[in-house]
Amino acid sequence: MQQPLYILASGSNRTNGQAAQDSNIRAGKAVASAVRTTLGPRGMDKMLVDSSGEVVITNDGATILEQMDIEHPAAQMIVEVARTQEEEVGDGTTTAAVLAGELLVHAEDLLEGDLHPTVIVEGYNEAARLAQEAIDEQLLAVKLDDELLEQVAESSMTGKGTGDVTADVLAEHVVGAVRMVHDDNETFDRDDVRITTRTGSSSSATELVEGVVIDKERVHDNMPLRVEDATVAVLDVKLDVRKGELDTEYNITSVEQLDAAIRAEDDELRGYAKTLADAGVDVVFCTKSISDRVAGHLADEGILAFKSVKKSDARAIARATGAKRLGSVADLESSDFGRAEAVSARTFGDDELTFVEGGAAAKSVTLFLRGGTDHVVDELERAVNDAVDVVVAAVDKGGVVPGAGATEIAIADHLRSAAASIEGRKQLAVEAYADAVEALPRTLAENTGMDPIDALVDLRARYESEGVAGIISTGRSGEIGDPVERGIIDPAAVKREAVESATEAATMILRIDDVIAAK
Repeated sequence: MQQPLYILASGSNRTNGQAAQDSNIRAGKAVASAVRTTLGPRGMDKMLVDSSGEVVITNDGATILEQMDIEHPAAQMIVEVARTQEEEVGDGTTTAAVLAGELLVHAEDLLEGDLHPTVIVEGYNEAARLAQEAIDEQLLAVKLDDELLEQVAESSMTGKGTGDVTADVLAEHVVGAVRMVHDDNETFDRDDVRITTRTGSSSSATELVEGVVIDKERVHDNMPLRVEDATVAVLDVKLDVRKGELDTEYNITSVEQLDAAIRAEDDELRGYAKTLADAGVDVVFCTKSISDRVAGHLADEGILAFKSVKKSDARAIARATGAKRLGSVADLESSDFGRAEAVSARTFGDDELTFVEGGAAAKSVTLFLRGGTDHVVDELERAVNDAVDVVVAAVDKGGVVPGAGATEIAIADHLRSAAASIEGRKQLAVEAYADAVEALPRTLAENTGMDPIDALVDLRARYESEGVAGIISTGRSGEIGDPVERGIIDPAAVKREAVESATEAATMILRIDDVIAAK
């Protein structure tokens, strides 16, 4: 008899066929269900505690999935869906994850009905194409003015721990920040809208700073706390005694030689301050160290200085003030420096923050967020980050569509209408895709406190009669209404990306029929 042939290493596990598909689908469904209850304005938060006891409380789908430390390879694909959604458009992570999970749920039913996985994949891809058509048909023919963009930002933040009272104020700040740095003739740099947080006040105390806020203190207490109409220098050079590249020794044999060495060293250090003062510099931001003796000389000259500034902060200050980043303090020219209306040090609790306001170039702005606790400001930062991203997506990536589940209802209706003309078994997959998309407004209704079945029936009827219908949250429950009239609007780019990424993940999982895991 022939000896058995071992291909896999000892201890490896192999799952194939129906068992592999079932395992992957269950994993994907489990991940999607973990974030399902966070969807919508009445979605609930999750508390995530890591092995070291660190606590994260959030409503953001991408953050939840990242923090869950998921190991199953198929489940990780759903995490990738949320991550891609976050990176591309900044919002809709929960929508994308839930849609991917629902596509797997309905694919499981089709597999049990003896449809081949490749047929389902082809049907899903066709349905995704039709869904993009439906999104295009839902585009609102409106001008993207500040009022509309504030509605987009507020829709994104609603239900994310910002509080309904302050969401409109935050939305106004977000749109103001984007307008300040966004030029229709230039490519928008997302890093130009910075976010800084501090505890100790309510979120309503959030302010928009036309400039940069950095977490740095003055290098010397005798330096001024505020400088008006400041000339700003940004340095990438160490302000300390120069050191040679080679190890050298100097033999000092007399007190006069020692005094001369000390005077030479002090003259060098004083020279840094004198050179900057003679050039008319009022404020110095240095990415490297500033020795205590140089700091004292700078204070004597009335110059406000900061050391060890992060390179990202230095870049933002340079863009805001119009300064050049200098690698030397020799041969300084007026064109090397920037201008700011004011540079001031402000104290918040035990921390001192520096505000660079009214920069001449005005290419950086900062949303300075306040909150009562660390958990509040962390969630507020995530919500405002998403709001900035969706405003940019609305302006740069193709307009806006009705929110509150209205676009999903339109997609499902379009798919069912188109499915009748699709030949073969792919028709079943397209209809299943429509059912999966309708799970989103059904989930919104459920999280709002409505009966999901009745809500779905009413949504379909309202859409047939009026062409738009969504779930409108009212207090502790909800109703069917026109989301555009209520100012519930989403960027079309969020819907497009959710459809595309969820479809790709679901179809990739469906095509797997063999899982080989190493020991």
